[in-house]
Amino acid sequence: MAYYSIGEVAERCGINPVTLRAWQRRYGLLKPQRSEGGHRQFDEEDILRIEEIKRLMKSGVSVGKVKALLGTEELMTQSGWSSSQEEMMLVVRYASPTKLRARLAELRREHSLEALIDNILVPVRQRMSLDQNTVRHMASMLDGVLIEVAAASLVESRKKPGKDALLIGWDCEDRTRLWLEAARLSQKGWHIDVLADPIDSPRPELFPGQKIFVWTGKAPTARQQEQLDHWHEQGFAVSFHGAEF
Repeated sequence: MAYYSIGEVAERCGINPVTLRAWQRRYGLLKPQRSEGGHRQFDEEDILRIEEIKRLMKSGVSVGKVKALLGTEELMTQSGWSSSQEEMMLVVRYASPTKLRARLAELRREHSLEALIDNILVPVRQRMSLDQNTVRHMASMLDGVLIEVAAASLVESRKKPGKDALLIGWDCEDRTRLWLEAARLSQKGWHIDVLADPIDSPRPELFPGQKIFVWTGKAPTARQQEQLDHWHEQGFAVSFHGAEF
């Protein structure tokens, strides 16, 4: 089993190491192992738990209440989500886009798109990035099908009443996750267009009158928050998507 330092986990999950230590010491949310030298060691289950904590806090749960909810969430994860993740990993290793599309269609009938993204797709992509034995082109195949599914969700949402908005990736490199977040927004009454390439410095003035969501993939930096405040002062309708990190 592979183990990761607190610095590696912090960078991978987009969480400050100070926050991870607080989650462990103050709130008892994490129980990493220790090396012989006394350093924290995290495994893949710890990383999945961190992502689950982030998901709960993103949904509005305060950090003080997360531990109580994790007990019930983990029961469902162990009995349901984990097995679904394993099945998805197996389907991906078949290297068959047709089988992958069929399995995703089954999951869409069983779960909401948001639950599918948070509990199966994001964890599977994360596990594949950690698995040194996973062939690179299989991970790329999965991303291709996920973008296709996300794009179909955007098209389907436009058949229903909704408001137009633009999603921009800001200082993030994960294009597939950007499309999954667009699909998530499409399930909340938005007709989403996506700026397919992430941008270092978004320019809302190029899209006058449009509602804009920016997605960073992690907690916004102080510089990004200052820039958002500046845009608001200028009258631009720009919001962080996933700002509850």
